[in-house]
Amino acid sequence: MPSSRQRRPRAGEPPTSGPAAQYPADEPTALPYQNADTRETVNSHLTQTADSHERPHPQSHGPEGHRPDGARPDEARPDATGAAAGGEGDPPGVHPVDESRPLGRILLFGIQHVLVMAATPISAIFLMSATLGLRAALTVDLLSAAFVLSGVGSLIQSLGPWKFGPRLPFVMLPGGAPLILFLAIAEQHGVRTATGAVVLTAVFTFVVLPVFSRLLAYFPALVIGTMIVIVGVNLVKVGAVLVMGQPGSPGFADPTNLGLGMATIGFTIAFYLLSSGILRQLSVMLGLFAGTALAAAVGAIHGAGAMGGGLVNLPHLMPFGSPEFNLVAALPLMLYSLASMAEATGQTVINAEAVGKKIDQRTDVPKTVRADALTSLFGGFFGLPLMVTSGENIGIVRVTGVRSRFVTAAAGVVLIVIGFLAPVTRAISVIPTAVVGGTAMVVFAVITVLGIQMLGRSDLDKHTSTFICAVALALGLLPILVPGVYGAFPPNVRILLESGVAVGTFTAAVLNILFHHVRPGVAARLTTARTESDR
Repeated sequence: MPSSRQRRPRAGEPPTSGPAAQYPADEPTALPYQNADTRETVNSHLTQTADSHERPHPQSHGPEGHRPDGARPDEARPDATGAAAGGEGDPPGVHPVDESRPLGRILLFGIQHVLVMAATPISAIFLMSATLGLRAALTVDLLSAAFVLSGVGSLIQSLGPWKFGPRLPFVMLPGGAPLILFLAIAEQHGVRTATGAVVLTAVFTFVVLPVFSRLLAYFPALVIGTMIVIVGVNLVKVGAVLVMGQPGSPGFADPTNLGLGMATIGFTIAFYLLSSGILRQLSVMLGLFAGTALAAAVGAIHGAGAMGGGLVNLPHLMPFGSPEFNLVAALPLMLYSLASMAEATGQTVINAEAVGKKIDQRTDVPKTVRADALTSLFGGFFGLPLMVTSGENIGIVRVTGVRSRFVTAAAGVVLIVIGFLAPVTRAISVIPTAVVGGTAMVVFAVITVLGIQMLGRSDLDKHTSTFICAVALALGLLPILVPGVYGAFPPNVRILLESGVAVGTFTAAVLNILFHHVRPGVAARLTTARTESDR
């Protein structure tokens, strides 16, 4: 958070901090590998800064009608608890992401995050159980550990102790590509080797992070925006699969499930349209509750799984036995961690934009990655796959306008409590996946919109930027839109290629370097050589 002694620059005056301050517009030689495109990017950033005098800084409280979030003059922008940001009694200069309000409201908004995200750890552990043939007691133990570690990771990311966590509203969860890699290693080399691979990958992340942080200069808004669009599209597909099931599976596109998913979306729209204040901020959770009630009315909820069992679940250390460390077996997971770091970069930037907080990528992105690695390190000893920062909750932040990081910290506490309370875990697990999927499709699609907004600030009117974005989107979306396209490749290669996020990000980053750094340098040297030969 900027110091209270820092002032906002006037129109036309370069900022005193951030990337633009490091490369002033009147010093054309200050930016490494500078060329026409990069100079225009910096000047565009400065122009946006100068234009910002027409609306208040996110940390200031301007006159009515000039709200930083674009709200209408007659619509008060709520902060983390429903009150208008900068209200009476707020400490001066406190950003909404750092504000804390009454515990009851923060807890309520935290529960909203948990309800939307709870399906991810549940489905991840159930998939592990089904794939590896785990017994019921071990499945319950892993589910408890997944909730507890998700909560611990969310607390670290949100509160940011020492150099861990960017102090942004983040939630951490297992699942996704790291889970698939974990299962592939477990099937080929044994589950103990898979848990060892998680531990090795966490250590590997700490080792390579200093090098990766130096490469962040090559991840401009064009690269990150492209990656966020791919992430959003992929997540919307995940939500749709929750509603309709996998193509070719029994019950695919069942009318009841499809109706529940669409009805949940309709309920969410209705609450958002007809409500105001705190109820509008809770529209995602209210829509999920309404969809669950409808599912109960049509007999789509089977509550047998919520009955019986003990009261408390305690995660057990090393449930599969001592981890076995095999560098060769862990290599695919280590390679994926590089893509995961790039994804964490995009999520940190887009999260900061969603809450309106300026960050320094060189310092804040490594904090996100460190928290991921630390949580994964502990998770490996509890038998879990890699724990990753979730981009899904960014959609909830944008839809509801709840920007306080203490809300996701509260969600972390709730996740830990759920991990220890067996009845709560079982009750959440009976919410129909179609209802969760309908809610997820809305909040996931918001992430795509955020990526498009970032691309809108990436000089797409230039043919070079358009070409880079187009090629990266084509290659990144290919495995998402056409599953199995790389089915004939070797397993380790296929796992990497089928990660559309990794392929799209790598493509955008490489093309950005070639077109915006290498090509201008080569052209300049050729021009100099011709000039000297003419003398």
